[in-house]
Amino acid sequence: MAKRTFIYGAIILLAANFLNRVLGFVYQYLIMTHIGGEAFGLFNMVFPMYMLALVFTTAGIPLAVSKMISEAVSLNNYTRARSIFRTALLFLTCSGAAISVALYIISPFLAERLFPDPRVLRLFLICTPAIFVVSVSSAFRGYFQGMQNMLPTALSQICEQLVRVSVGFFSAYTLLPRGIEWAASGLALGMLSGEIIGLCIIILQYKLQKTKKSSQQDESLHPIQTMKELFYLSYPVTIGRLFSSGLSTLDAMLIPQRLQIAGYTAREATTLFGQLGGAVFTLLNFPSVFTFALATSLVPAISEAAARKQFQTVKLRSAQALRMTIFIGIPSLVIIFFFAEPFSAFFKSENTSGVLRILAFGGIFSYLQQTSTGILQGLGKVQLPVIHTIISAIIRIPILFILTASPQWGLKGTAIAYVVGFFISSTLNLAAIVHFTGMPVDLREFLLHPLMGGIGMMLAFRFLHPFFGFHPLAFLLEIILGAILYFTILFLNGGINREDLQRIPWIGKFLS
Repeated sequence: MAKRTFIYGAIILLAANFLNRVLGFVYQYLIMTHIGGEAFGLFNMVFPMYMLALVFTTAGIPLAVSKMISEAVSLNNYTRARSIFRTALLFLTCSGAAISVALYIISPFLAERLFPDPRVLRLFLICTPAIFVVSVSSAFRGYFQGMQNMLPTALSQICEQLVRVSVGFFSAYTLLPRGIEWAASGLALGMLSGEIIGLCIIILQYKLQKTKKSSQQDESLHPIQTMKELFYLSYPVTIGRLFSSGLSTLDAMLIPQRLQIAGYTAREATTLFGQLGGAVFTLLNFPSVFTFALATSLVPAISEAAARKQFQTVKLRSAQALRMTIFIGIPSLVIIFFFAEPFSAFFKSENTSGVLRILAFGGIFSYLQQTSTGILQGLGKVQLPVIHTIISAIIRIPILFILTASPQWGLKGTAIAYVVGFFISSTLNLAAIVHFTGMPVDLREFLLHPLMGGIGMMLAFRFLHPFFGFHPLAFLLEIILGAILYFTILFLNGGINREDLQRIPWIGKFLS
């Protein structure tokens, strides 16, 4: 079998995540237009707490599994790879069950004491079984990512999203006449159903994969020693994700409360918070489908290269990933910035277009933060993104606290705080990558070339927009023409060359 490269793995995940984002985009549109921002606001209050509980359950183990298995496979030690997976699966199954039961018991207390809206209780109760399901599923995903086989993860994610979208919207729409909190519970039911289907699909993939390779008598570690290594690798990630999830939970409580201080009613604040997550961040995060695919595939790929002491390969893969992130991120953000008003109107959130434009200015730092975190984790420097996130939060939270409560700023102040956080985290991550890999930073290649393309794209939109009008098909045609111009400029100024195109699976073979 030909060796899977990290770009191949990234393309597999990119295709799956792109389809998932399209489905998610449609899902968010249906929710915002047929269910309403208030229901999504309630769901968004619960979701960060659910993610925080999930971090306690998984404890960063899936990423450690991916890293350890990739290193074992690079040494042809498949027995150890399977032993690592079995140990992690047992731990995640037990921790998932324990945390799910505990959270179910204390859900009434959390709903009453932590959130300004007590209607979230029913959502808590529905979300708790999903913690167990996701915990088990994450062990399988870590295994396949460590094997650099991204297809099972991609298939399970697609099936999970299909079920989540269909069950979630149908349940929410059916339950809406009974009240907003019932509709929000329908969204939670869709999430739970999707996770169950995703787990079934990836277990089936593992059963099929398992029968293809015969057992090899390689050196294997005792399960206790394996758990020690897993915890050693995962604890910095756990701290980072606990901190990140804790910040998201704090945002879910803080933003609606500060908006009320700015003069909004409780229901208006909940609706605005729902629009922030359901419309603004849905649009901003859509291009991050690419950076998520890169970050996921980079961890095992860079771990393998580092284990073999192929430091030049580490430099090359890191530079490729960052270049691709910038080359995709800039035109995406130009599109989001220019079409902020029609995009916001599409989600029935016209009053958030200014918020979206502010975030578009700093969106490239959000994408770079995700990719650079994957590189550092692959290098084994898993504690650094945690430290950088803490530093950025120390600055971001006070800005959010002050500006969101100001009647002049409101959600725009929230957006400014997020941009500052993205910038600080990504800059610190990039500085660490340069320090530990010696990766050269060519500003012309990383910055000047894509900026020239982005400026050309923006000018094209300014010129074409008066002629095309405001029809959705006209917007689509403008975007296509702008994208063609962007990549043409990159090809002409040397930002993209024939070698870059040849690295892309399926496309490259026609150019070689």
